[in-house]
Amino acid sequence: MTKITPNSNWSYPTAIRMGAGRISELAEACQTLGITRPLLVTDTGLAGLPMVTDTLAANDAARLPTGLFSEVQPNPLGSNVDAGVQAFSKGNHNGVIALGGGSAMDVGKLIAFMAGQTRPLWDFEDIGDLWRRANADTIAPIIAVPTTSGTGSEVGRAGVATHEGTRTKKVIFHPCMMPGIVICDPALVAGLPAHLTAWTGMDALVHCLEAYCATGYHPIANGVALEGLRLIRHWLPRAVEDGADLEARTHMMTAAAMGATAFQKGLGAIHSLSHPVGAIYDTHHGLTNAVFTPYVLMFNQSAIQDRMADLARYLNLPRPSFHAVIDWTLALREQFEIPHTAATLNIEADRLDDLAAMAAADPTASSNPVPVNAKAMLHMYEAAMAGVL
Repeated sequence: MTKITPNSNWSYPTAIRMGAGRISELAEACQTLGITRPLLVTDTGLAGLPMVTDTLAANDAARLPTGLFSEVQPNPLGSNVDAGVQAFSKGNHNGVIALGGGSAMDVGKLIAFMAGQTRPLWDFEDIGDLWRRANADTIAPIIAVPTTSGTGSEVGRAGVATHEGTRTKKVIFHPCMMPGIVICDPALVAGLPAHLTAWTGMDALVHCLEAYCATGYHPIANGVALEGLRLIRHWLPRAVEDGADLEARTHMMTAAAMGATAFQKGLGAIHSLSHPVGAIYDTHHGLTNAVFTPYVLMFNQSAIQDRMADLARYLNLPRPSFHAVIDWTLALREQFEIPHTAATLNIEADRLDDLAAMAAADPTASSNPVPVNAKAMLHMYEAAMAGVL
């Protein structure tokens, strides 16, 4: 019997159109937001594929002339954003379609944000209230079209880019960077290779897991994170096994958006360790998060073991406990052939002190369940390099 995949419209935290084939609504979505000359931002690998060429042709047929910008690296640089802003201005565009994985969406959002600003990008780093420096009236409207199920950037109010001078990842935040419309079409994700499905899916898992464990009082985020983890437990293995399973793809797109919604509460040391590694060694963010996950969970055990037992019961894991969650994440990593040690990421042992200092300064460190500093980060790096839990 043919299964009917979910098809819904949601308005949390923004307008989300979820369902197979809904990319056909893109031109109408542009009209809804008043975009008449969009710039489609994607990465080089997607730029020549039918999902992009067909989208450009459909917009053209709808009398919606659409430019294309694809100078986006897997770990985006500030210079990628600068080049995109130039393309936006040169083409006289008045809105952005961010189509792709987290990198393309981050760059697309940052282009829309920076198009009308007079200060440099780094003046708006997510520190204190630096976002108030921005002129909100000049931020261009954004439509997000994810083609992976991991970062959840489509429902986020921030973008991440690497500062080339310091080789550090910077989070740029503004409330108006939230896309006005999100089109989640699982058919666009169906061709994603199994290993990338696994890596991005583990990114969504980490977002939910760290949000659930982060410090602070936010029961709403906790509830969203729990349900996101339940969806991932059931549907990620199926999506990896059969990329054409649109039911699994739909639920994983949902879980990715839920993770990014939940981490409004905060993240933690998994991201703190991953960000410097990604910035310096250009590793895949989801893969890097997956490698560091069990070592951070072990470091945080004293603060999260009761919460992990509750999670294990919600996920119906055998013998619900902290270690049941550890065993589940380790089993997923083994199933998806994710390396057990950080040494496989080509991290240089003589850079660990530098990486630890960068990790301790990362903004995600402040909401880790156990307070962390450079010494603690070094301890976790060393454990991950040696593969010792």
